Amino acid sequence: MSAPERIPPRSVTPPPDTAELLARGELTVRGRIREASNAALYCTVSYDGRDAACVYKPVTGERPLWDFPDGTLAQREVAAYEVSEATGWGLVPPTVLRDGPYGEGMCQLWVEVAPEAELLALVDGEEPEPGWKAIGFAEVGEGRTALLVHADDERLRRLAVLDAVINNADRKGGHLLPTGEGRLYGIDHGVTFNAENKLRTLLWGWAGEPLPQESVEVLEGLRKALAEGGTLAARLEPLITGAEIDATRARVGALLASGTHPEPSGEWPAIPWPPV
Repeated sequence: MSAPERIPPRSVTPPPDTAELLARGELTVRGRIREASNAALYCTVSYDGRDAACVYKPVTGERPLWDFPDGTLAQREVAAYEVSEATGWGLVPPTVLRDGPYGEGMCQLWVEVAPEAELLALVDGEEPEPGWKAIGFAEVGEGRTALLVHADDERLRRLAVLDAVINNADRKGGHLLPTGEGRLYGIDHGVTFNAENKLRTLLWGWAGEPLPQESVEVLEGLRKALAEGGTLAARLEPLITGAEIDATRARVGALLASGTHPEPSGEWPAIPWPPV
């Protein structure tokens, strides 16, 4: 199966019934996304006169990982979407768990990226320019290093808070999808919700800084929704383990108690490799 030569641009503001389209529509595989570490198929889905492009990742195409149970990455992708929806920020494209041509898997709305958007950069010097936040130094060849920075962007900051909640172990630059209409989505959330601290991200620019009031209010809402019998807890129960839900509650509580963005723990590599 070959990758499509060109993926057509389209709107990325999902209508309210997009999840139904993804869950019930007829799924047709059009090509394979070769850059993905697990099987990821570019598809179209059609239902009740509507159609859309999407990504389908069958469970049978997941590579085993030493620190995550086999066959659980698709459920974690859906769980990340559920938490994103509970924040009200809409940072993860609509994502469902469904049957497909290669068995059960996750199906996610395709997002067309704005190529001119710049969220990451390598710069000379030891301090970032205004409007940028430092991540760390990177080797760029011939014994030279450069400062890796990300934009001081409230959309990225929201995503950094979401990643801290879901314990994202793989927030790479290629997982950031800015759109032409000004939205930002994060994708590839298969390695999330581990009960152990595994936060690994490029979005460390706010580490140790006070959380914005907006984020505090969102976290308070998540705490209520994650409580026993809460709406979000109920939606997560079929997707991740009870211990992982408890750990998610604990992370939300810790963020509220500290009132700050988390800092690298030193117990786990802080930055994913490769970073893009």
